[in-house]
Amino acid sequence: MKQTFKLGTIGGVPVGLNWSVVVTVILVADILAQSVLPGADPSAPAGARWAAALVTAALFLGSLAAHEFAHALVARRHGVRVDSVTLWMLGGVAELEGEPPTARADLRIAAVGPATSGAMAAAFAAVWAAAAALGAPPLATTPLAWLAVTNAAIAVFNLLPGTPLDGGRILRGLLWRRRGDRVGAAHAADRAGLAMGRAMIGGGLAALLVGGWFDGLWLALVGWFITSSAKAEDRWTDLREAAGGRRVADIMTSHPDHGWTWQTAGAFIDTVAVASRQAVFPVVDTEGDPVGVVTVERLMRLPAEDAGVALGTLTVPLQAGRVVGPDEPASAVLAHAPFMGDLIAVVVADHHLLGIVTTADVQMLIRRSRLRPTTSAAAGRAA
Repeated sequence: MKQTFKLGTIGGVPVGLNWSVVVTVILVADILAQSVLPGADPSAPAGARWAAALVTAALFLGSLAAHEFAHALVARRHGVRVDSVTLWMLGGVAELEGEPPTARADLRIAAVGPATSGAMAAAFAAVWAAAAALGAPPLATTPLAWLAVTNAAIAVFNLLPGTPLDGGRILRGLLWRRRGDRVGAAHAADRAGLAMGRAMIGGGLAALLVGGWFDGLWLALVGWFITSSAKAEDRWTDLREAAGGRRVADIMTSHPDHGWTWQTAGAFIDTVAVASRQAVFPVVDTEGDPVGVVTVERLMRLPAEDAGVALGTLTVPLQAGRVVGPDEPASAVLAHAPFMGDLIAVVVADHHLLGIVTTADVQMLIRRSRLRPTTSAAAGRAA
């Protein structure tokens, strides 16, 4: 999940917001200010209702952040690196790099999220009870009750047994511990998430047909997200299995066509680009280190009068983690989405460009992992 607004770093973990979180704030504030709070206190001024609604929306986001940070903290305790925590429209995402080392760690990392939401629900309920006992006005007690109920609902919803929800990861951990097969357990949890997401989409469409447009649309949206995420995680499970034990050098395209920062764009097009099958080219400096990439599309848009500009001025800088060594684990590269076009990473050693990793390399890796020995070959080995 891409961070649109970076809020800073907490405990070494980058924290940010995706732009879609604005939708959540608006929806929560509108529901509270227009429906919930007027019912609790019809005489309250509109300004006071909106102020209470916005504060409640902020506390709601804070409770979502607490849920994700719980995942992050327990993951780090078990040696799993945490790249970031991002809040977005449908909740939050703690992006973990790597997999839990054991089934027990997997269970703990997954279970702490719903447990934290349940604890937040209990805390808000306790504050609500105390405020009500002290005679606090409805504009103070009603948001607290709403936060308690909402966090409890989040805890229960996240326990549904299907990826990418926490319940799906709990299911994965339980199956992993019982069967001793992490890959098989992951596929089972992914399939459960896919079935659950499709059921939600169907329920949402049915609600739309009978006039419940808001609830139906929201349920269908959540179902679509779960379905898409379950498919993505199932593919990642295949990738992780295919990359097991392999190095970057085992999957890369060796000796790729590339350019130099100092050569003219026109010369590069005439001598390299027109004859190459690549869509993206690494560009290296005078010492042989890659500094960026240039795409065929960028070169096609280059005006004829600019053919004499240095190729280095047309490159897009490489992001952190996109330059890797040949002996690094292949799984570390496969976790990245394509950077430019179909390029995933550039492989370098001792100031020398060795290769590139592209989506075609990844697809070939998956296809090769699915190959099975023929009957004759198996019989020959047996003999």
